[in-house]
Amino acid sequence: MKKIFGVSSIFIVLFLLNSLPGYSQNVKPAPLKTLIVFFDGLRIDYITPEKMPNLYALKQQGTYGLHHHSVFPTVTRVNAASYATGSYPAQHGLMGNSVYFPEVDKTKGYNSGDAKDLIHIKKNLSGPLVTAVSLGEIVQAAGSKLMVFSSGSTGQAYLQNHTISGGAIINPDMILPTTFEKEVFEAIGLPPAATKPNEARHQWITDAFLKYGLAEDGPLVSAIWFSDPDGSAHSFGIGSAQAMASIKIVDQQLGTILEAIVGKNYNIVISTDHGFVTNIGEKNLADVLIEKGLKANKESDDVLIIGSAIYVKNHDKKTIQKIAELLQSEEWIGAVFSKADQPGSTIGWVAGTLSYESIHWDHPERMADLQFAVNWNDDVNEFGYAGSSFAKGIAGHGGSSSHEIHIPLILYGSSFKKANENMLPTSNIDIVPTILHAHNLEIPKTMQGRVMDEVFKNSAKTKVHAKKEIISTSTDLSWGTYKLMLTRTIYGKHEYVDFTKVERILK
Repeated sequence: MKKIFGVSSIFIVLFLLNSLPGYSQNVKPAPLKTLIVFFDGLRIDYITPEKMPNLYALKQQGTYGLHHHSVFPTVTRVNAASYATGSYPAQHGLMGNSVYFPEVDKTKGYNSGDAKDLIHIKKNLSGPLVTAVSLGEIVQAAGSKLMVFSSGSTGQAYLQNHTISGGAIINPDMILPTTFEKEVFEAIGLPPAATKPNEARHQWITDAFLKYGLAEDGPLVSAIWFSDPDGSAHSFGIGSAQAMASIKIVDQQLGTILEAIVGKNYNIVISTDHGFVTNIGEKNLADVLIEKGLKANKESDDVLIIGSAIYVKNHDKKTIQKIAELLQSEEWIGAVFSKADQPGSTIGWVAGTLSYESIHWDHPERMADLQFAVNWNDDVNEFGYAGSSFAKGIAGHGGSSSHEIHIPLILYGSSFKKANENMLPTSNIDIVPTILHAHNLEIPKTMQGRVMDEVFKNSAKTKVHAKKEIISTSTDLSWGTYKLMLTRTIYGKHEYVDFTKVERILK
C-alpha cells in the first residue's frame, strides 16, 4: 500500500478532507475521531517539500507549533509516557529509557524499551508502574477505546496504553491482548523482519491501522508510531542516505493514511519524541568513575548509572558530592541536577546543580541522586545538519540541547485552525489534554499539560504572554568555576524547558 504524493497531489487530498461530508459545514458531521502520529526522532529541518511532501503539506494547511518541546530527558520512552499521560516524569514516574526500581532489583536497571521488562516490574511493584492516569484509561471510561500501532520497540508501544483499556496494541513483536494476535496475523499477514530503514514494518502497521483503526467500530483515538527516522539515524547518522530514505518511506505511509481518511471526520496530531544530534564524544561515565576511584568496577552496585541517572548506595552524601564535582570538571558533561535544596526550589542541594523541580523530574519516590546531560554545541555535521553532542556513538538524543528539545507539532482537522502558526509554547504533555478537550472529555486534575486553546477554530486571542526566564547556579572548584544556566519559557503556570548551557571558567 505504498503511496507517494507530490506536493500538488497531497493538496488535492487535503482539499477533499476539507470538503467531503466529514468536514462540511452544511452537512451533519460524522463523529469526530483522532489520529496521533509520531515519527520517532523527527528533526524540524526534515520537513521540506522535497524530503517529506505529505507532512510538509499538512504543516502548511494546518496549525504548526513553532515552539513545541520534547520532555527531558529527551528519550523515547519518557516521551511516550509523557504524551500518553499528559504529565512529566515527576507525575508519571517513568524516569528514563533505562529505569531503576530497587524494590524489584537493587543491583541493576531495566530496559524500558522491552515491554517484558516493564511487565516484570509491574508484577513485582507494590504500587503502579505508571503513577498517572493515561489516555487509554480515560477513553475507556468514556465508553470507547484507544488503539496503538507501532513499528518501534515494544516498551514504547506499551507505555502509550499500558492498561490496554479495552483497546489494543499492535506491534510486530507484541500484540496485546494476546488473544487478538491470531486475528491480526490472518488479516494483515505475519510481521516482517526489522530493517534499517524499517520499511516493511512501517507498511505493516499502516495496513493494521487501515484495517482496525478505520473500522466502523474502530477506536475513538488511534496512535501510530513510526520507528524511523530514529532507527536509521542512530546507525548511519543524520543526513545519511539511509536516514534520508527512511524519512521518505514514513512520509509515504502518511500519504496512504491521508488518502484513506478522506471523507472521515478526523483530527490529526503529529509530533515526535525528540530531536537528534550528531555524536562526537569518546568518553563513558562508568569508565571515568572507575578510573577516579568513585566506582569499584562495571558490575559493582556501589554506584549505578542508569541511563543519565546516577544512584549512589545508601545515598552517601560525600560520594554524591564527589561525583558531582567530577561531572562538573569534565568538559564533555553539561548540566548536572540533584534534589532541591528546599521544597519548590530550582536550585539543587549539591553546589552548582539545578534541582529536579527545574526539569519536572522530581518524582517523590523515583528520583536518582544525580541526573546529568551530556554537553553539546551547534556544530554542523558533514551533511549540513547543526547540533552535536559529546556522547559516544554516531548520532542520538537524550540531552538538554535545543536541537533535541525543540521539535515539530502539527495539528490538522475539523477542530483546528487552518494555515496557522502557533507562537505560544507547547509540549508533548499538552497533546492529550488538547485531544480530550476536542472530544469534550473531562481532563483529570492530575494532568500537568494544558489545553492548547489557541489552536482551536474561533478561539479568542489570549491575554497571557509567554516570557523567557534564565535560571543559573555556579560553584567554585580547584580548577575554576562551573556555571550552569537553564533557559525556559513561562506561559501562565506552565514552565517549558528550552535548553541548558554550561560555562567553565578556568583559574
